[in-house]
Amino acid sequence: MTDPDADGVDEALALLGPQAPKPEPHRALPWAEARSVAARLGTAHPTRTRRVPLGRALGEVLAQPLAALTDLPSFDTSAMDGWAVAGPGPWRIREDASVLAGHAPTGPLPDGEAVRIATGARVPAGATAVIRSEHARADATGRLHAHRDVTHGQDVRPRGQECRSGDRLLPAGTVVTPAVIGLAAAAGYDELDTVERPRVDVLVLGDELLTTGLPHDGLIRDALGPMLAPWLRALGADVGATRRLGDDADALHTAVSESEADVLITTGGTAAGPVDHVHPVLGKAGAELLVDGVKVRPGHPMLLARLAPGRCLVGLPGNPLAAVSGLLTLAEPLLRGLAGHRAPGPYRAVVRDEVHGHPHDTRLVPVVHAAGRGTARDTARDALRAAGQGSGSGPGSGTGGFPVVVPLHYNGPAMLRGIAAADGLAVIPPGGARPGDPVEILDLPWSATSEGCFT
Repeated sequence: MTDPDADGVDEALALLGPQAPKPEPHRALPWAEARSVAARLGTAHPTRTRRVPLGRALGEVLAQPLAALTDLPSFDTSAMDGWAVAGPGPWRIREDASVLAGHAPTGPLPDGEAVRIATGARVPAGATAVIRSEHARADATGRLHAHRDVTHGQDVRPRGQECRSGDRLLPAGTVVTPAVIGLAAAAGYDELDTVERPRVDVLVLGDELLTTGLPHDGLIRDALGPMLAPWLRALGADVGATRRLGDDADALHTAVSESEADVLITTGGTAAGPVDHVHPVLGKAGAELLVDGVKVRPGHPMLLARLAPGRCLVGLPGNPLAAVSGLLTLAEPLLRGLAGHRAPGPYRAVVRDEVHGHPHDTRLVPVVHAAGRGTARDTARDALRAAGQGSGSGPGSGTGGFPVVVPLHYNGPAMLRGIAAADGLAVIPPGGARPGDPVEILDLPWSATSEGCFT
């Protein structure tokens, strides 16, 4: 991997003479590569599964494909209130019976006869159609006449119309929504096999942090402690208590050594200052550094380490927006894999305004959708499908039909004002983006444009 500043460093060293030692190459990874490392780590170990009752499965992720345990419907069913009829009409009405949902089936219906039937009731054997109540009338002789042509099988939901027993209804990795619960119940399930949520501990570092009241005397409010737990839960994690350790290397080492969580999240202490203890503690713990710095702004000094098989640590920078950058760069793909979530599809938009870039690093910039949250991802999908087939158009759409995003102010590393108002973060390549340039968008897990993977 080439450091973009390496040529200038080499020239400076040449001026110092042949004895000058050459510094160690910068270890920071390109942004996309760092995300790839985190995603691979998340899928490197078998996921743990559990069986949960349907009533407690909301927000879980299917560990196995959902296969039908029965035909749906499991018998021929009336789609309407009306008459079950057999053969051509007019039909003699059976006055001795009616067919109701949930009741035992009646006997076969001979040709030329009709019987009252309710929506959802089992269609009698021999019946050839159902006539809606408003489409037929009975005469004084007890015969039923249809007001319009009757076709074979009309208003009958045939057995297996939706699926046959054994059909795969949904793939593994599907998030359990209310509709999934309903489908599973209809298909015969009382319980579902789901992926156990990854357990996460949060360690907040820094002597300068207050938990209540106004900042004073060089102390500031802790913004990350209150923010991280709900954010991580939105990413599918089971989050334990948030612990505040201050700038204490021994306390940090003890916490790292004793935690039984799948993932440890730390805030601050990832750089090389006098109280930045994360690197020394990881070295003492024998951890393997997989990502040690990322070429992204904000959030450059983030890191990812493997503590032991099945256990890892994500070190977030201490500045709030830089920490959000670390969440989306490393924690989100890692937790997505551990939780069994499928990776979201590609999502791009065009920027309305110029966005200044870093000379060598990726920038993550809070944005809002010009068309509103509800339509942006749909517009993006339509544009991707139509790629190479002409330009799209519509409200809030830009070049090629992609949605338009508006960069927000207040996007400095220590600021949360921009991200609090944002629909997502735009991935700005080195050098920046001009108006109309397409860029990748990272949705926030609660955004209305999100895939809804993390609940």
